[in-house]
Amino acid sequence: MNVSEKRTNFSEILSDDLLDVQRRFSNELISDVDCVNELVRYVEKYRGKMLRPMLVLISAMATSGINAKPDKVLESHRIVAAVVEMVHMATLVHDDILDEADSRRQGGTINFLHGNEAAVMLGDYLISHSYHLCSTIGDQRVSKAIASITNTVCEGELLQLWNRDKLDLSLDTYYEILRRKTGALTGVCTKMGAQLNGLDDDFVQKMYWIGEELGIAFQIIDDLLDLSGDEAVVGKTLGVDLKKGKLTLPMIHFLSTLEKNERENIEAMIRQVEAGQDEIADNLRKMMVEKGCLDYALQLASERVAKVIEEIEKLLPESQGKMMLLEVAHAVIKRKS
Repeated sequence: MNVSEKRTNFSEILSDDLLDVQRRFSNELISDVDCVNELVRYVEKYRGKMLRPMLVLISAMATSGINAKPDKVLESHRIVAAVVEMVHMATLVHDDILDEADSRRQGGTINFLHGNEAAVMLGDYLISHSYHLCSTIGDQRVSKAIASITNTVCEGELLQLWNRDKLDLSLDTYYEILRRKTGALTGVCTKMGAQLNGLDDDFVQKMYWIGEELGIAFQIIDDLLDLSGDEAVVGKTLGVDLKKGKLTLPMIHFLSTLEKNERENIEAMIRQVEAGQDEIADNLRKMMVEKGCLDYALQLASERVAKVIEEIEKLLPESQGKMMLLEVAHAVIKRKS
């Protein structure tokens, strides 16, 4: 299947389902407190491509033909799609606090506009409502899965915080952070698409792996964009990772190529960036580009996606949903925002 020959209009095919997801999202968060509604309306501007809700819907379509009508989406899928978007939004609000970010989606962050206290509580509000909405499905497996994955995301964030400023961060630990912070949530999206269609545990676990791997590749690209992206295109504060002492794949690889004396010099430069010397960050980026470290990271992400595509081709019957899932996989590598 050559997905490059034809591009699917996702918005048109999924328009009714995505509108329903957005409606459920908004209705769930309505409060009788005006300031809460104002904050919720603002945070809805964070919504971008809605990758996670789309992964739920597309996975539902791609797996529905195995036991029932191809390309069918259930009401429970739409509810889960709204739930995962709430969890994702909560992580964005909390991440902006941790990163001291002042912009997202070409606007100010909640913490920048209203302070950390309001941002913390809004993130908690989103999480609590995601559980409340999830409970309306009446399937305890779904509620347990969402709760478990939310725990995993928090563990990933704590693991990253624990390893801030550790310049000897291993590649294994980096991947574990990505698996927990990003891969777990995208994994549960593809898992729920299959599980709610009544498929067996082995099949459901394979679908989880597809989503998890796409999430890891997505985050590698996100880390690359933090180093080389255009802030106006990406739509959020960039250059945060180095300033916050977060080592990502390009820097981990860069450090691994250096002799002891060179490494000591580079580590000293990293400390200067953390101290606020932005011009040093520019020099480090140029050095990583010259060493091919960004290309190396892109290659590793591409290899992960290639394995995902191979598994999708093998696992799923031909359908519009399968075609769309393949296109999502290809788009992960090509994205600029």
